[in-house]
Amino acid sequence: MLNRRAFVSALLVSSAVGGPVFYAVSAFGGSYLSRASLLLKGAELEARMLRARFHDRELARLTHRLALSRTTAAGEMEVPDEVRRAHPHLLLVMESYERAAEGAVRANQKDFLVALARAREESHIFIAILKQDGWKLPD
Repeated sequence: MLNRRAFVSALLVSSAVGGPVFYAVSAFGGSYLSRASLLLKGAELEARMLRARFHDRELARLTHRLALSRTTAAGEMEVPDEVRRAHPHLLLVMESYERAAEGAVRANQKDFLVALARAREESHIFIAILKQDGWKLPD
């Protein structure tokens, strides 16, 4: 809903001032949503690989280091007001994937699977809140 309102407002202002406002609105959606999508897809890919190769200690250590970096990056992201309500769930997703990787490093399959389930649940919540607010992650 907000996305459509922002688009219509930008279109009206754009026609009055010659066009640059439309691009600013598009840049917001593209930037935050692209960054969030990149973080999510990277974490999901690593979790799938780690699940298939759970006993690979080196893979677990690498995945954990990447998950720590991803969690830090998500925490330091610039968050526009339009998605502020959803962003805490992105942080929870990243933290859960980090905990899953940590469980794999410790060879604790239960911790790994529980954290992985939490990450997926929070990911669904994050995407649902974005959808409620009129936003969609890019493919």
